[in-house]
Amino acid sequence: MIESTSVYRLRPGWRLQWEEAQGRHVLLYPEGMVQLNDSAGAILGQLDGQRDVTDVVANLQARFADAPAAEIERDVHEFLLDAARQGWIQHD
Repeated sequence: MIESTSVYRLRPGWRLQWEEAQGRHVLLYPEGMVQLNDSAGAILGQLDGQRDVTDVVANLQARFADAPAAEIERDVHEFLLDAARQGWIQHD
């Protein structure tokens, strides 16, 4: 379960980067690269080790004001759960 007060960051040695040639964000890690969709790139871009999940959701709701707020919150929580299971992120 993802706690709203948890603060997440990328794992050490991992980096989010925009790849112009691919037109998308990628997650770089020592053994390779993961191509991300727009939603994943937007969420991971918010994980700075300072913002908690509530702040991440609020920032994305402001950025994507046309999308239903509840849907954004659900998507963020589901993505963070999946990213944590895959070992892409860690929380403090």
